[in-house]
Amino acid sequence: MKPINLDGTPKAANCACKAVSVPEQVSQPRRPLPWLRIVLGGTALVAWWLVYDALSGLSRLLTYDVLGLTQGSHLGGSVEFFLYDTPKVLMLLTLIVFGVGIIRSFFTPERTRRILAGKSEAVGNVLAALLGIVTPFCSCSAVPLFIGFLGAGVPLGVTFSFLISAPMVNEVAVVLLYGLLGWKVAALYTGTGLVIAIASGLVIGKLNMEEYIEDWVREIRLDTSTEQDVALTWAGRINAGLSAVRDIVGKVWPWVVVGIAVGAGIHGYMPEGFLASIMGKDAWWSVPVAVLIGIPLYSNAAGIIPVVQALLEKGAALGTVLAFMMSVVAISTPEAVILRKVLKPRLIAVFFGIVSVGILLVGWLFNAIL
Repeated sequence: MKPINLDGTPKAANCACKAVSVPEQVSQPRRPLPWLRIVLGGTALVAWWLVYDALSGLSRLLTYDVLGLTQGSHLGGSVEFFLYDTPKVLMLLTLIVFGVGIIRSFFTPERTRRILAGKSEAVGNVLAALLGIVTPFCSCSAVPLFIGFLGAGVPLGVTFSFLISAPMVNEVAVVLLYGLLGWKVAALYTGTGLVIAIASGLVIGKLNMEEYIEDWVREIRLDTSTEQDVALTWAGRINAGLSAVRDIVGKVWPWVVVGIAVGAGIHGYMPEGFLASIMGKDAWWSVPVAVLIGIPLYSNAAGIIPVVQALLEKGAALGTVLAFMMSVVAISTPEAVILRKVLKPRLIAVFFGIVSVGILLVGWLFNAIL
């Protein structure tokens, strides 16, 4: 009698392998078709634009009809400014960060180090300044970036070009300046910021100040030969954009609201001619004073731009205001504290001095020609 299985079927004889049970297939949720994603993305973009376009009328409606404030009053002007600029800036910031988050998925820190390492000094400075525009680093990231770049063989001057450009000429600043102040201001700020980053890096590189890097940093040499970039699908890059929105907008929105609140106060209560008298073109000393005021402060570009907008509306000179903004985002005191972990005081002083001179020249130049 042949052996049988429990279900009544004959057992296979002399089988060297065990039978493998096949689990019951579970239906997986179907992924949205590419065209559906495109339609959903396009619909979201249209809805974004409709809301953005209606913000001006909504802010006036809320200020004067719902809240009942008097049109033309100091309080009414401040509240309207705040209710208009807060959603405007946050909506712009969300859209920009999402798009740049996708771009940034092509520029990982490892790939950035490989691009900068081994280049000639001049080419490296230009590449470093340009990469600083689209890479997700601010002055708070100075310490790990500095260590990683030096360990990968990136020259000191090239590293400084990157560290100046990344916080000062980042994509958020450029697009918000375009949205709030127009393309001319955005183009002037971007061009001069890149010039400062490249020139400062070249000067620091020529000074040969590697000895003023902390010893433990100079001893580090990173082995990047085994580093591999993971290829992302477009779905993964879109997820990277959404993740950037959660991380960046989630962190900077309080700065944005505070900056807009300060700007609203200036807009509503500052006399028209007051700032023109102390921050105008005729006061040569206004540029260095603006830089000295900006250095102890700390803010990212998204938080300081609403203040810049309000200062310009009240008569402050463009060169003075841009010098103030550059000093806040590029050479703040908190950045010096962070950099002290890897740099000796003399190199920090040289770095701040060179960048400050560049900012002063930009401020005076703009005030003279505009």
